[in-house]
This record gives sequence, structure tokens and C-alpha cells, in this order.
Amino acid sequence: MGSDATSSIGATSPLVTIRSLLPGLARAEQRVAKIVLDGPETIARRSITEVAEAAATSETTVTRFCKAIGVGGYPDLRIALAAETARASPRDRRLGGDIEPDDDLAAVVAKVGYADAMAVEETVGQLDRDALQRVVDAIGRARRIDIYGVGASAFVALDLQQKLHRIGLTCFAWSDTHNALTSAAVLGQDDLAIGISHSGATSETGEALRQAARSGATTAVLTNFARSPLTEVVDEVLTTAVRESGYRSGAMASRIGQLAVVDCLFVAVAQSRMERTESALEATFEAVRDHRLDARPDRRRHREQG
Repeated sequence: MGSDATSSIGATSPLVTIRSLLPGLARAEQRVAKIVLDGPETIARRSITEVAEAAATSETTVTRFCKAIGVGGYPDLRIALAAETARASPRDRRLGGDIEPDDDLAAVVAKVGYADAMAVEETVGQLDRDALQRVVDAIGRARRIDIYGVGASAFVALDLQQKLHRIGLTCFAWSDTHNALTSAAVLGQDDLAIGISHSGATSETGEALRQAARSGATTAVLTNFARSPLTEVVDEVLTTAVRESGYRSGAMASRIGQLAVVDCLFVAVAQSRMERTESALEATFEAVRDHRLDARPDRRRHREQG
């Protein structure tokens, strides 16, 4: 149901594209991808025969891999990777690797901060603006919005629900499978279901999205992988671009990119209905105003007397 998510390697970072498409590649092509991802700076110096041997496969498979990620052949891949390597700064090379067991705390903080910043930068850079607009439009016209996510994605689902609910949209986030399925069963053609799954392969989220589709709702998924199982069962696909390493599993890093997309969705929806948004934000702010410590009269008097 989802549209072809393969993007041109020239439109975004080749490494971002490869990571995004990795789960959908054939097993031999995945081995080629690992060779490229583990040492992109060496590819410009290696022949197609050397890469094929390192991946325990054939030159034909390397060529198929290049076509699968949107380049014409191995020479084009070498050029694209050489250009990306040339653009990398010494800081990128120093902080872009895995956290090592002997890294001190300063190095850990620097690498974590760099990885989080890159998750946002690369996610925004590769985000499909047309798909984003279609999801924004679907949110704006939906009678009701259901959001499904489990594990770390459940927290992101709650964040999106809170944001949309605050501007007056009827929105529910579900992390329990039974609740998600029963909720999806009563959706209709005027409703929207959004799944959030870093891997794009979370079975519980997939079940809820399939049920929502059977009920007639428009469906969308936010995932890190453009060719993952959930992208095959939805109408719209939004992707993040999160790097993983030994110390930063998908569950740890994924929410950074997901929250960036959630913020883009929220702001775009809010902008499209500005008058109603401003009214709702003012009403919700007033509703909780007395629960701010600095808004309580006795607290203000105490500060003035002190």
C-alpha cells in the first residue's frame, strides 16, 4: 500500500539511504551494505572485486546492491562516498564512531551529543516533504486519530497525542495490544491511524494498523527503515535516520529522530489551523495556570516579603 520509498542517493546522504533500506535488501546485498557502512572512506580505493570478496559474494551482487540503493553502479557509489568522506570534518570523524569501553566521561558525553544532533539533522534532511504534507492534511481532516506504539515508541506516541490533543484534536495513544486492536476496530473512513516503530517490524503495531485499515481508516507509519514490513501495510510512510552503535540501541536512539518528526507534524498541523490553535493553546494554558508555583499568590507574597 505504501509508495516506493527508495530515494535517489544524490538527494540525501548515501549512508543514510543505505541504513534506511538495509532490512529490505537481500541477504548477500546486506553483507555488501555492511562492508560499505563499516568503512565508507575505503570504498573509493577498493575495486568492485575486492568489495565482492570481502562480502563473500559476486560482483553482480555488488552491482545489484548499487541499483537497489538508487545508484547506477559501483563507480557511482565510489564517487558518492568519496564526496561524503571529503565533506566530513575532523570532528565528524572523531565523534561519529562507536563509544569505546575506554572512553572517558567527556568523550561519552561528546559522542552521545553528536549522535543525537546527527539523528535530528539527518532525519530532517531526508524527510519526505510530500508524505509529511499528506499526513498533516490527514490529521487536519480526521474525526479521530489513533496512535500505536510499544516500548520506547510508546513514549513518542504519547508525546504526539498530548500535542495534538492540546490544540483541540481528538487523539488517543495506545500501547496495550488489546486496547489498540479494539480501538482500531471502531475506526472509520474519517479517521487516521499512525503507527510508530523504529524497526518497522513490531508485530503489535502491525496488527493494530492492519485492523485500522480493515476498518477503513487512513494509515501511516513512522519508522527508521523505508523497506520494512509495516511500510507495506500503510498508506503513508515517514522515516527517521537514526544511526545505531553498540552502546546506542535502536530503542535508545530512535526517539530523538521520532520526536523531531513529531514536532514537524505538530507545528505544521498547528500552522494550518492557526486561529483554532491559538484559541486552544490559550484555553489549555489558562486551565493549568494556577498549578504553576510562580503563579500562586501566596508564593508571590512570600518572595516580595523576603
